[in-house]
Amino acid sequence: MRSATGNVPAVAAGAADDGGNHRSDTRRLKEFAVTSLAIRHPTSVVVLMLILIAGGLVSYLRVPRESMPEIVIPNIIITTVYGGVAPGDIETLVTQPLEDELNTIADVKVISSTSREGVSSINVEFVAGMDMTEALQRIREKVDLAKPELPAAANDPQIFEINTSQFPIMQVNIAGPYNQVRLREVAEDIQDRFEQIPSVLEAQLSGGLEREVHVDVDLAKLKFYGLAFKDVSDAVRGENVTVPGGSIDVGELKYLVRVPGEFEATSAIGDIVIETRDGRPVYVRDVATVDFGFKERDSYARLDGFPVISLAIVKRSGANILETADSVRAVLAEVEPELPPGTVTKITADQSNDIKDMVSSLENNIISGLLLVVAILLFFLGTRTAPFVGLAIPLSMLISFVIMQFIGFTLNMVVLFSLILALGMLVDNAIVVVENIYRYRERGFARAEAARFATGEVSTPIIASTATTLAAFVPLAFWPGIVGEFMKYLPLTLIITLSSSLFVALVILPTLASRLIETEGVKGQRLPLAARIAFLLAAAGALAAAVSVSWITAALLAATGVGVLAFNRLIGKPGGHWLIHHGLPWIVRHYESVLRWALRRRAVVMALAVAALVGSGAIFSQNNSGVEFFPEDIPPSLVQVNVEAPLGTRVQQTDELVRGVEEQLAALPDMGDVESPGVGRGQLRALRGARAGRVRDHRVGARERRRRTRRCRDHGRAAGHGAADGSGAQRRDLRFRSGRPETARRRHGAPA
Repeated sequence: MRSATGNVPAVAAGAADDGGNHRSDTRRLKEFAVTSLAIRHPTSVVVLMLILIAGGLVSYLRVPRESMPEIVIPNIIITTVYGGVAPGDIETLVTQPLEDELNTIADVKVISSTSREGVSSINVEFVAGMDMTEALQRIREKVDLAKPELPAAANDPQIFEINTSQFPIMQVNIAGPYNQVRLREVAEDIQDRFEQIPSVLEAQLSGGLEREVHVDVDLAKLKFYGLAFKDVSDAVRGENVTVPGGSIDVGELKYLVRVPGEFEATSAIGDIVIETRDGRPVYVRDVATVDFGFKERDSYARLDGFPVISLAIVKRSGANILETADSVRAVLAEVEPELPPGTVTKITADQSNDIKDMVSSLENNIISGLLLVVAILLFFLGTRTAPFVGLAIPLSMLISFVIMQFIGFTLNMVVLFSLILALGMLVDNAIVVVENIYRYRERGFARAEAARFATGEVSTPIIASTATTLAAFVPLAFWPGIVGEFMKYLPLTLIITLSSSLFVALVILPTLASRLIETEGVKGQRLPLAARIAFLLAAAGALAAAVSVSWITAALLAATGVGVLAFNRLIGKPGGHWLIHHGLPWIVRHYESVLRWALRRRAVVMALAVAALVGSGAIFSQNNSGVEFFPEDIPPSLVQVNVEAPLGTRVQQTDELVRGVEEQLAALPDMGDVESPGVGRGQLRALRGARAGRVRDHRVGARERRRRTRRCRDHGRAAGHGAADGSGAQRRDLRFRSGRPETARRRHGAPA
């Protein structure tokens, strides 16, 4: 397959000796020191390869899975609540004193503030690359300095850091045919079970009714007894305590003493004495009524129009999202038999499904790419060198996984895309090295000498080629800002992967070729029995692992392997022989004639090249569609509508507005879940402000999702305008998500 001269057998016969005819030539041949060292110690290299394979498999299984990279957002939010105060007074009394102190902090890029009724919110944005631990410390110091200037009745300022890793990874919705109080109790029990999972940071609960003791004071009675409201609250607060009483020594033992005083029933609150006048006590029941009622609702949650309790699962930073999601499902399966009859649980907004799809896509692309590369190599290079080159893909990938786990990478969307992008470049260096080793073997060099001299001859070019490829991606690693933090995983992953492929091409493949490579027509050296048994056991182990995952996958892999071998024997080998001896010579002859024509007409060729360059620029400038951060024509898998009511709107009224939006969106045909995970105001840990309906549809193709998205957009905007017309609500924004960072546009000057 390699030569059309027909002298392969003669060369092969000469290859049997140790290359003695070439001793004088070897003095002028170059070697690469690292490759020569590896070839002189093949056992160590093989052991190193096995260690890297095992380490790569372990790293691949252990590296955390994420939908998006964990990036540092250099923003810190300071929120101060001062109930019942107008926005203008909030700005004067709270926002400005805090801003005056925060303005003195170094490395601050922008400070923006929003003063609403009863709430002051200040957003401090630091320069990119700022150490957020130090930034938090600076913020706390300045807030402490500003506290004496704040009103005494205002709550202490709360400081929040935006952490993308603490966004919910799924919503667990709980519903049942019983009252909201019992439903919340059930949800709180499940919440405790979820938070016992080591990888779960918290389970944020919204919806349902929560019990609370109400002491309703009668103003007329207070005036009659000459009391103030503070007298009642101080009396209740002072009695509802457990007082430690020290310890008592009894014989050889010491007992701790405490006086329990916390109320176990509401009737005891009415018997509290506020004060005594003329020997007559004034009880709480004399001026107030005590009732065990419900806490004022600050959130609502619904799924498909039915009330639910929603638990937003937040994983710990660095935890594996797939393992966390599996643990949550396992705990949910354990508690379901213990739940009251009729209880229904449903998981929505599960990000782990997207991660599984991406990981499966990576695995399928790697396997498919490996098989296609091997098939093409068998077609062009033959069975003697294709297996060596084919090893470059899995070995480079496994080495990359070891490095990525060591430096703390997660397997996210950008990393997966980078691995797929690098898949076709992993064999470039291997092809050059292995083909040159094969050429030296055809010249009669021994295997070890061919591997040393052939690799030394091309080592500098392939190192330079890899370096130039990496140099194109290095500037991306220094991309500033949040976008740079997001995109830096692309160049870093490519640098790691291509560097690993260079190591494989210069160290591992020459060592294997120095022991196993042979030319066409020469019977290869038979492997030792132990090596053959090891390869069989490895193949059996790989097949067993595939069967344990899915027998369909194992069957497909086995069938594909048989298909590749059949393709090589029936089509690849004869087709490759024809291509080498007939096809390529014909192409070379015609290329030579075209090249001779071009060399005779240099001016014409250069003029045509310049015209093509200028014409391409002109055509592109006339037909350029513009620049966008993410493609907008990708059909999103989720539509989110946010509705914000005017300041002072009660949460019940906001819930009615959102319910109207839900009804209009749910009326669309073929829609998925319509979910309002948390309707309320001031929920800083969850989605803020007046809440919205979520429409999810993960079960249709791209064209159908695009059509449904247009319908959701039209109905969502119509519902938003309808809500604004009916009750003064402002339409905040309309978001579309498709496995990429969310973007939001401000409307009517609404603060972000």
